[in-house]
Amino acid sequence: MAGKVSPTPDERGGLLGFLAQQRQAMKVAAYGLTDDQARAAPSASALSVGGLLKHVSSTESGWIDLVLKIEPKPFAESVAAYQENYRLGPDETLDSAIAAYDRVAARTEEVIAGIADLNQEVPIPKDVPWYPDDASVWSVRWVLLHLIEETARHAGHADIVRESLDGATAMPLQAAAEGWPETNWLKPWKPGVMS
Repeated sequence: MAGKVSPTPDERGGLLGFLAQQRQAMKVAAYGLTDDQARAAPSASALSVGGLLKHVSSTESGWIDLVLKIEPKPFAESVAAYQENYRLGPDETLDSAIAAYDRVAARTEEVIAGIADLNQEVPIPKDVPWYPDDASVWSVRWVLLHLIEETARHAGHADIVRESLDGATAMPLQAAAEGWPETNWLKPWKPGVMS
């Protein structure tokens, strides 16, 4: 993905395109990291690049479950799992987290392709403290917009964590990941070279 979402002829394609772009930004933040670096939390925050990847993957999967009307676990039972999704465990690898995220993305694309109307209602669970009490449904469109916002916010977190790790920033990382040629204004990231 060359930095911008391609023009799309319809809303669905645009929403999925912007979500794909933000997913790519998450993965670019992890480009070239070792598993130990992906676990590291080098800033005042407890966030790590690997943990953020796990979190956005789990979050997107949960929202698509809601679109499919798959009943979520009661919130009280899922708090520990939610918190664990912010950490890349010692037995997990960055490659496995990225592969899981790719599977979630493919599932989202498939599910959204099978929905005729983006106005389709998505029931709001009532036992989650940050969901509104004054509404009973979202639309699939709203869910996609929320996923774009949620992923973009965490891609920004991942950028900061990554820069704190080794000085690498988004555009040089993207250039390296996608094989862009070096120019006077942009040099692709290289291991051991500060951006």
